[in-house]
Amino acid sequence: MAYRIDENVCIACGACEPVCPVDCISANENGIRVIAEDDCVNCGACAGVCPVQCISEVAE
Repeated sequence: MAYRIDENVCIACGACEPVCPVDCISANENGIRVIAEDDCVNCGACAGVCPVQCISEVAE
């Protein structure tokens, strides 16, 4: 399993990026964060800090 960011809800605040222990979150060309799901270790740290709750766990 991994986490995914809903790009339609993300406000590009960047709160999730520094808490990721495997550095799999980056900004796209619009500043919206995306998660490299193949690298995600399913820790949930990003979801815990998201102010708009746009990060959710997805099944593989």
